[in-house]
Amino acid sequence: MKSSQKTITLHDVAKYAGVSYQTVSRVINNHASVAEETRKRVLKSIEVLNYRPNRAARSLVTNRSDTIAIISFGTAFYGPGQMLQNIMQHAKKNGFRVLPSSLRQLSHEDVKAAIDELHELLIDGIIMISPIVTDFVVEIGELTGDIPFIQIDTKPKPGIASVVIDQMHGSKLAAEHLIGLGHRKIAEISGPLNWYDAIMRHQSWMETMKQYRLPCHMSVEGGWSAQSGYEGVQTLLKGGAEFTGLVMANDQMALGAIAALNEAGIRIPEDVSVVGFDDIPESAYFIPALTTVHQDFVALGEQSVEYLVSLIKNPKTPLHQRVLYPELVNRSSTAAAK
Repeated sequence: MKSSQKTITLHDVAKYAGVSYQTVSRVINNHASVAEETRKRVLKSIEVLNYRPNRAARSLVTNRSDTIAIISFGTAFYGPGQMLQNIMQHAKKNGFRVLPSSLRQLSHEDVKAAIDELHELLIDGIIMISPIVTDFVVEIGELTGDIPFIQIDTKPKPGIASVVIDQMHGSKLAAEHLIGLGHRKIAEISGPLNWYDAIMRHQSWMETMKQYRLPCHMSVEGGWSAQSGYEGVQTLLKGGAEFTGLVMANDQMALGAIAALNEAGIRIPEDVSVVGFDDIPESAYFIPALTTVHQDFVALGEQSVEYLVSLIKNPKTPLHQRVLYPELVNRSSTAAAK
């Protein structure tokens, strides 16, 4: 049988062999979970159809394509964007080609479609950046089959490989910094509460306030932007909130909050101390320079790639969660309470 003009895909091979495309992928990647008779049938189909996707010929010999994929959502925002950038940099340093795939919506259909496409490309592993809460449960392991994968910036799940920065620890550092300076009236402007990071930071702020027997009712939900920080402060002030400390969900929101406080004639840090989160490069040049929580996105990129490579080289590597801890950077936007 001669191959037709159209490009032969992994799905064509699967149909010809009478198996699933996941089985074809397993055969190509030389996984042991395929019955010998099935393996022979798939290899014969590959030969008959002359199936040769990118790097397939070398992969059939080495069992590696030296390619990893990154499926991401929300990378227009600083945190996920930095995660993607650093993962790509460290993957390339380790000799891997990177295939980024940015999703407009984090739906089951979109995730499944993205992973289905990756099965065509003979990748070695997948890193998924999935920071928001969804109304469905994506069982990534069922979709990826035997392709190693890890998740970052997501809710921890037992039995799934992940690398995270401890958001609750970071939020506790921010609140305790203000409490240590003598502040007892502390407000919060959270991130959007359909994002895992925002939920964990907000939850930690509330728990810390309760731990020190301080009121935790002065909280407004924001949207990661400077505008939402500005509007959040206006909402607090219009509602009659009286606070000397302010915990912000990120540095961009802190920038807007500082503008709103200045506009209202409230001095920083003399009247209100402000703490941000992320330690973006510009935060050191805010007026005043912003006290904030530093997230080490470089280390996150290194750990993510290192962990995925270990799973690629040794599929028996134990699945666990690697946790990185943020640090407080003390600058001039905070001072002792008066």
